[in-house]
Amino acid sequence: MKVDTFNLMIDGPVGQLETILMTSPLQAVKGIALVAHPNPTQGGTNTNKVVQTIAKAFARKGYAVYCPNLRGVGNSAGEFDAGIGETDDMAAVLAYARQSYGNLPLILSGFSFGTFVQASLGARLTAAGETFGMLLAGPAVKKFDVPSVPAETLIVHGEEDEVIPLQHVLDWARPQKLPVVVLPGVSHFFHGHLGQLTDWVNLKWPS
Repeated sequence: MKVDTFNLMIDGPVGQLETILMTSPLQAVKGIALVAHPNPTQGGTNTNKVVQTIAKAFARKGYAVYCPNLRGVGNSAGEFDAGIGETDDMAAVLAYARQSYGNLPLILSGFSFGTFVQASLGARLTAAGETFGMLLAGPAVKKFDVPSVPAETLIVHGEEDEVIPLQHVLDWARPQKLPVVVLPGVSHFFHGHLGQLTDWVNLKWPS
């Protein structure tokens, strides 16, 4: 299914945020999805293949999907802030999305470092009494202090993740009683297994 892609500049807390918006031309927008990229100090941007795979999966389902370059990345203003300022950036993107589409159902998704950003934003929304869906791919636990997440969060991790060992993710998930989808033989960047990420999006959000 075709996905339309638009390039935006969104006002953030320290300047403009270079953002990709994806939508489906074949259906009305039924929700908002935000996708956060991996660690920019290691080359992470909104064009990362995991980010793009997740974004396209949600766009095909009728979500307006926003993939910002967080502060200091690409043409976005500012400089790296270890996830703290980046959470403020993502909150600004959410505010922009809601101005455009209203208070539609929301999904927060991230890959690696982006999971810390989205879990942090999710904690703010939970404290405000909001509900949302969440997908965390390769959550960067132990590398960052990833907050607790809602019980229905979809967590997908590679068995052979060389950046964030599976055991670390299980240790983080266990006290929260969170299930973790483990992809056998899969590395951190889901090489050769991106289709499985799409499959899990389709299973979790079937319509």
